[in-house]
Amino acid sequence: MSDFIIGLTGGVASGKSEVTRRFEALGVAVADADLAARAVVEPGQPALAAIAARFGAGILLPDGRLDRRQLRELVVADAQARRDLEAITHPAIRALLREQCLAAPGPYAIAAIPLLAEAGGHAGYPWLDRIVVVDAPVELQRSRLMQRDGVDEALAMRMIAAQATREARLAIADEVVLNDGHPDHLDARVAELDARYRALAAALL
Repeated sequence: MSDFIIGLTGGVASGKSEVTRRFEALGVAVADADLAARAVVEPGQPALAAIAARFGAGILLPDGRLDRRQLRELVVADAQARRDLEAITHPAIRALLREQCLAAPGPYAIAAIPLLAEAGGHAGYPWLDRIVVVDAPVELQRSRLMQRDGVDEALAMRMIAAQATREARLAIADEVVLNDGHPDHLDARVAELDARYRALAAALL
């Protein structure tokens, strides 16, 4: 059971997955907000029933699952609809992430939350003990996006601009992992943070 919980975040194409993989290789459990977001709208979940009540039964596929494409089109075109959806799903996602972290083996667990800065950092997730931000220069994010997703420069910059600024993410950080070079240099930084978090967790016992 992990009472010490680390929030991990970073901008698009900053290298969050590279960093979480290294923590997992050290035996640290990682709860993923993207996976939690899918889990809370599975059939039988209260959030799915609330979404159907708000947007109508037509938002469901014949098998009872959420029609994600239709919902995405709805909320992209309607800011109030997006806020209503977030009011339903965000509390459920946060509760599931916390539950998964608390149930994890080991002295501490990580909650990987891509939009943690947008959610207010510690204010939005008061149960996080520390926040680590995976940071990369915007120019590097852009080039990684263009290479990874096959998008042009204009779209890559729009994807970056749609998120919190680099400065806003760094403002919520307790620790920073700078990922501006070869992925192998991340090993030492992750090992350093792992040792630190294990020590901090042990001090709480």
